[in-house]
Amino acid sequence: MKRTPVTILTGFLGSGKTTLLNRILTAPHGLRIAVIENEFGEIGIDHELVINAEEELFEMNNGCICCTVRGDLIRILGNLMKRRDRFDHILVETTGLADPGPVVQTFFVDEELREQTYVNGVVTLVDAVHFIRHLEETHEAGEQVAFADLILLNKCDLVEEAALRKAEEAIRSINALARIVRTTRAETDPAALLDLGGFDLTRATGLDPHFLEPESHHHHHHSEISSVGFQIPGDCDGRRLNDWISQLVKEQGQDIFRMKGVFAVKNQSDRVVFQGVHMLIDAASGGPWAGRPRTNSVVFIGRHLDRTALESGLRSCLAS
Repeated sequence: MKRTPVTILTGFLGSGKTTLLNRILTAPHGLRIAVIENEFGEIGIDHELVINAEEELFEMNNGCICCTVRGDLIRILGNLMKRRDRFDHILVETTGLADPGPVVQTFFVDEELREQTYVNGVVTLVDAVHFIRHLEETHEAGEQVAFADLILLNKCDLVEEAALRKAEEAIRSINALARIVRTTRAETDPAALLDLGGFDLTRATGLDPHFLEPESHHHHHHSEISSVGFQIPGDCDGRRLNDWISQLVKEQGQDIFRMKGVFAVKNQSDRVVFQGVHMLIDAASGGPWAGRPRTNSVVFIGRHLDRTALESGLRSCLAS
């Protein structure tokens, strides 16, 4: 059974989510998109583009998608999947003040949803004009960036180049993995946005080495959230690696928003690819090493990360 891709759209209040959603729904990408929307009143969508809009454009009970209404999200998705022949893609838009983590986790924890859907990725809109101030005043702005696979730095026409570079530096200090695209009025290629493969382990090709250089992991003073990554050659002992990750998730899972890694495990010819969201970990074969040097690459995005402790923890997993 072919699984339906889900894209999660997030971003702080006023960042341009409504504009982007309208662009996606009016673009000639040929996909039928079902929208789960939680700020329904604010959006003027061409209803012809959303199948039976009254039925499939949803508002959460309290106008918000977050952990307290996760049951609502599962129920809504369950109802939606009964009519899965009528759409090709699901778009979930979170409220401007939501942490997207619980929404992402929903697709990991519910067995039925895992069989029927997969997360294409998290797209976060960032308001180039106000982002630095939002980082200083709220924790949600940083968390939305931390979960992203793709960041649209929006309203670039309203900001000088120096301010754009400052915003990009702040974004990269939080999330070294996400791709940043500058936009004006949320103008971007919707087809590319709907084919990110951000959570698709079968498409994982490894981590960009520049993310793993120590100098790229400066801590930005605007946020307690940062990225930490490193690359260590050699083979890991599979059991030690499993124990270390399990312990890490148990002790620090609430503070680790995203994890991505590619590991060389002793006596295994394939790369082991894994990623995690908070307490949830997913692992799969990343295909054979095929002559590439066997090395372990990992990036953590989270709050209060201790680079030294994380690196020594991974080194302790190396096979003697």
